[in-house]
Amino acid sequence: MQHRPLGRTRQSVSALGLGCMGMSEFYGARDDVESLATLEAALAAGIDFFDTADTYGHGHNEELVGRFLKGKRDKVVLATKFGIVRKPGTYERRVDNSPAYIRSACDASLKRLGVEQIDLYYMHRRNPDVPVEDSAGAMAELVKQGKVKALGLSEVSVDTLRRAHKVHPIAAVQSEYSLWTRDPEQGMLQTCAELGVTFVAYSPLGRAFLTGTVSNPAELPEGDFRKASPRFQAEALERNNRLVASLEKFAVEHKAKPAQMALAWLINKYSHVVPIPGTKRRTYLAENAAAADIKLNAADIAELDRIFAPGAVTGARYTEEGMKGVGL
Repeated sequence: MQHRPLGRTRQSVSALGLGCMGMSEFYGARDDVESLATLEAALAAGIDFFDTADTYGHGHNEELVGRFLKGKRDKVVLATKFGIVRKPGTYERRVDNSPAYIRSACDASLKRLGVEQIDLYYMHRRNPDVPVEDSAGAMAELVKQGKVKALGLSEVSVDTLRRAHKVHPIAAVQSEYSLWTRDPEQGMLQTCAELGVTFVAYSPLGRAFLTGTVSNPAELPEGDFRKASPRFQAEALERNNRLVASLEKFAVEHKAKPAQMALAWLINKYSHVVPIPGTKRRTYLAENAAAADIKLNAADIAELDRIFAPGAVTGARYTEEGMKGVGL
């Protein structure tokens, strides 16, 4: 597994990380035993960059990752996030970036994770009522205190990144980026490259849609939030399935899986991008990890760019509630 720098820190991360959210909620029932086995399999496959957040499962995900970390803390680059506040059992949220909340959220995450220091601490979403300079300043204090190594931002605007970066170096920006969500190409990827910031791409497989295994949302388990996702509905679903059919054809020609082509496109297109596909089963782990070794040439990348040209995908990324704090 190749590695890539984490911003301008002295840390590096595997070129492919692991998103842990689905192990706790949003994608059907939990299975902690299988999830822990998947985390072990990821590490064995050379993946050492693990991504969680305090809001995933209302703390459950951090606790789960914390169980996995026992005895192997030095082998993992650990990222978690703060800022999305939800009541248990609900999707509705508010965003809190206040310095007081940041301090308390960090202490709570450290306790759940069972660690003394977080390698990468993200502001998960932004509340524009709080100046980003205040939030970044509070996060910088955590670095001085030794509770956090490096700072990150998630789903922010280029302006917010630049303002925060002036307060304290930002090591990573995390946003949704994939063949079917290409918004970061409109300035954020270029700004990250300019500032020496790693871009972490979450949902790089389009919430599994790009794997070609989710053609009918009616077959998804209860509690799966994709049942309400705009891109999985009626007319949007039909149009988006045609795009995936083209991806499947492309993958066959390259003797690979559609998911591997989607991940390889991200890894080969930009040297400062690190995708973090999420899976809670070992079944898909090895397949995803192998994508890091696939080489695509300029013509391959251009063809995938053409198939999934910006605007080709039908439907919004999230419901209105899910878009709170995005792009600010």
